[in-house]
Amino acid sequence: MKLYGIKNCDTVKKARKWLDEQGIDYQFHDFKKDGLGDELLSRWEKSLGWEALINRRGTTWRKLPEDVRDTISAQSAHAIMLDNPSIIKRPVVESGDDVRVGFSADEWAAWLT
Repeated sequence: MKLYGIKNCDTVKKARKWLDEQGIDYQFHDFKKDGLGDELLSRWEKSLGWEALINRRGTTWRKLPEDVRDTISAQSAHAIMLDNPSIIKRPVVESGDDVRVGFSADEWAAWLT
C-alpha cells in the first residue's frame, strides 16, 4: 500500500495515525517533497476521474484565477495538478489496483480490515 499526500496535511496525519494504529504497512510519498509524475497522475485520473482529485475547498483552489476555476477541464486540471500538487484532495491511496482518495476511518476499516 502506498499513501500519497503532504506531510503536514491534517487529513494525511489522521490517515497515517489510523494506519499505524491498525498495524497496516504502507509507504508514504509526499508529493510536495518527492514530486508528482505525469504517469502517476494520469493513472489516478483514469481510476478516479480528475473531478474527484481536485480539492475545491482548499486555499490552492481559491488562489486560482476565477476564469481558470470556471473553465477547468480534464486537460487543464491535469496541468494544474502537476504544477500545484497541493490542489489534490488528500490522501490518495493505492492498494493493488485499487485507488482511493480522502480519509474516513469507517470506510477504511471496511476496506482494509
